[in-house]
Amino acid sequence: VPYGTRSAHTILRYARSCARHLAKDGIKLLVVACNTVSAVALPMLRVELDVPVLGVIGPGARSGVAATRNHRLGVIATPGTVASGAYPRAVASVSSRTEVFQRAAPLLVPLVEEGWIEGEVPGLVVDRYLAPLIAERIDALVLGCTHYPLLANVIRDRADAHSPLPITVVDSAEATARELTELLEERSMGHTGEGELRLRVTDLPERFTEEASRFLGGSLEGLEVEAIDL
Repeated sequence: VPYGTRSAHTILRYARSCARHLAKDGIKLLVVACNTVSAVALPMLRVELDVPVLGVIGPGARSGVAATRNHRLGVIATPGTVASGAYPRAVASVSSRTEVFQRAAPLLVPLVEEGWIEGEVPGLVVDRYLAPLIAERIDALVLGCTHYPLLANVIRDRADAHSPLPITVVDSAEATARELTELLEERSMGHTGEGELRLRVTDLPERFTEEASRFLGGSLEGLEVEAIDL
């Protein structure tokens, strides 16, 4: 379920259900790999779970601050993430000098889920969302939704075509993966053996398999996708 246009109440309810389900498996750490859920539900999950909980907004904000040279940072995200104000708060906690310019980009998620990740159509949509940020003379842009990296090439190309300044594109998911690695090492929670991938969805496992292949850059053939009821 894309969470970006959902109410805070719905997001909290789904987040709690998912987290409780995973906690029953004895997880040692939870990554909330969605910016909107991180923005709305992270404090609740950290209180309710007995394991470390890592969101994507903090790592994305820190990487964005590190990337900007003129202290003018752009963020594109879902309406829910933008409305929460989570990115400006996270950036302010790192750098009081950095201004944050946000833009809700709701059409990018359905483009990604339908596989429209290159060509004229996504380019025109990206142009519309980037224009006001480019006008603010940003020099770094955080992709504040974990769908958006699939459009990173289009976003870079359109930014290069229209911005007078070079714009560094920051992937909040990559930033989170780096911080996760550091956290596991710091707490001696790493696993030296071979890992195991379990895939669980609440609906339409066949569609998930198709879409996940785009996100992961490879086929999921041979992997079982389990449909669960929360």
